[in-house]
Amino acid sequence: MIRVLIADDEELMRAGLRTMLEADDEITVVAEARNGDEAVAGVLRCRPDVVLMDIRMPQSDGLTATRAIGGMADPPKVVVLTTFDLDEYVHAALRAGAVGFLLKDTPPRDLIKAVHVVADGQAMLSPSVTRNLISAFVERDSPIGEDARSRLKALTDREREVLALVGRGLSNGEIGERLHNSQATVKAHMSRLLSKLDLSNRVQAAIFAHDANLVE
Repeated sequence: MIRVLIADDEELMRAGLRTMLEADDEITVVAEARNGDEAVAGVLRCRPDVVLMDIRMPQSDGLTATRAIGGMADPPKVVVLTTFDLDEYVHAALRAGAVGFLLKDTPPRDLIKAVHVVADGQAMLSPSVTRNLISAFVERDSPIGEDARSRLKALTDREREVLALVGRGLSNGEIGERLHNSQATVKAHMSRLLSKLDLSNRVQAAIFAHDANLVE
């Protein structure tokens, strides 16, 4: 059973999301939160597998909560909810550790699929809108970009290749086909490069690849 926490300041939105999610026999909503502080407290109390996090909430917003949750031991997967696809707040949340984002008008079937995807340890990186978001807000010519290019020195040539393909939105299977490697080998490369770059997930790796100019 996938345990989900819903954080949104609108009661109607929370109720709608709960209804859609609990139509799936493998998903249960264990808590709701009206702001970031309640979301953090709910995670500590209920230990959900996935958090659906509204990014704009009163008192304590979703970005602050995402950062706090990311600093916990064995944190849940955070998926950002937004009404805007190209949004600097969403990008900041991805940098802070969110594994993807959903528009609030996402169809029920896609919402349920997304929860299953992230609960299974995968990042929601495939939709073109996510890649567009990353491309729109990368900071290649800033100190962040310079730092990213410097940190690339820790990677092997193969790890750089894998990182560049992650930045283009390819899955492990697609990367394996491109590089003639097994998925297990690609996963091993991913694990090592995340460790070397001190990144927590695939979305952060994709942002890093763009920052470092590995993706045209």
